[in-house]
Amino acid sequence: MYSFCRENYGCEVVCFTADVGQGITELDGLEEKAKASGASQLVVKDLTEEFVKDFIFPCLRAGAIYERKYLLGTSMARPVIAKAMVDVAKAVGADAVAHGCTGKGNDQVRFELTFFALNPELNVVAPWREWDITGREDAIEYAKKHNVPVPVTKKSIYSRDRNLWHLSHEGDILEDPANEPKKDMYMMTVDPEDAPNEPEYLEIGIVSGVPVSLDGKELSPATLLAQLNEIGGRHGVGRIDMVENRLVGMKSRGIYETPGGTILFTAVRELETLTLDRETMQFKDTMALKYAELVYAGRWFDPLRESMDAFMENITKDTTGSVRLKLYKGSVSVVGRKSPYSLYREDISSFESGEIYNQADAAGFIRLYGLPMRVRAMLEKGL
Repeated sequence: MYSFCRENYGCEVVCFTADVGQGITELDGLEEKAKASGASQLVVKDLTEEFVKDFIFPCLRAGAIYERKYLLGTSMARPVIAKAMVDVAKAVGADAVAHGCTGKGNDQVRFELTFFALNPELNVVAPWREWDITGREDAIEYAKKHNVPVPVTKKSIYSRDRNLWHLSHEGDILEDPANEPKKDMYMMTVDPEDAPNEPEYLEIGIVSGVPVSLDGKELSPATLLAQLNEIGGRHGVGRIDMVENRLVGMKSRGIYETPGGTILFTAVRELETLTLDRETMQFKDTMALKYAELVYAGRWFDPLRESMDAFMENITKDTTGSVRLKLYKGSVSVVGRKSPYSLYREDISSFESGEIYNQADAAGFIRLYGLPMRVRAMLEKGL
């Protein structure tokens, strides 16, 4: 991409790389690679804590899941990266930003909507939409021609995106939804069949809908997630195989590994069963669908998402407590939950008689609740 910009625009190019927890190996040798590709300098920013605290945890609190399965790993990372790009562009005096997203994917939208929202004066360069490269094999040849090392080959052309929340896999044999993923493709999680034969228990502490501790020890957001990735990964937790609807209209098949995220989603949603009443929970779940759609579509800085986030923050203010979980061969089971703000009352829920709930009152409630059904039945029978 840097070679493309220099060749076509004759401009100075500053390479920016965001550390969102993708692993140290992806950051090795980047400065040499950037300069060899035509960049004048490399700027690297560690965004891991900001990513988890300000982007992942709001989605987690909202219960945002796209199309029943996807925990939005790539979707959440793009706005924090693009936000940092805007900051770096200002710092170095750049009048344009560029990204390497293809013209078929969602990420081009996510990056550019963030650029528009934070600095509409920036020009946007998208080489994939301008050059004559039509696929990844062409891109590999272009990289070889310009002596740019790439971590894929024509024999294994998986498109992967990794950050502290997840690892996604697309392309190659996965493009046929009928193909089973190869066992050696996975990188964050062991095969559930090979996971330990003994379950592992852990306890997640939560304050106002946000995870804060593991087994009683308070941890920073990124540290907590990293530890849960390791724990969940060794038990094969968090594998998802799905066909999703991309924002640009086409369907795509992807495999996602989200071990720590799966554990956290399970814990937070379970605690809500104690702290949210029925109507609130149902309405929150309805809003979560729209929240996920906005994030997936790159509208992180949309006023609607920000307003919805204020609602989510308020509605989960009492979602505080802890959840105990059991991990075993790919599964996450809830084995206990408690909260000082629990709406569950044993003295009411018990089958034994109590002063607060008089079972005899149920008869009148049922008669009134079922009145519309009785009236319809009477009409049909001519009564």
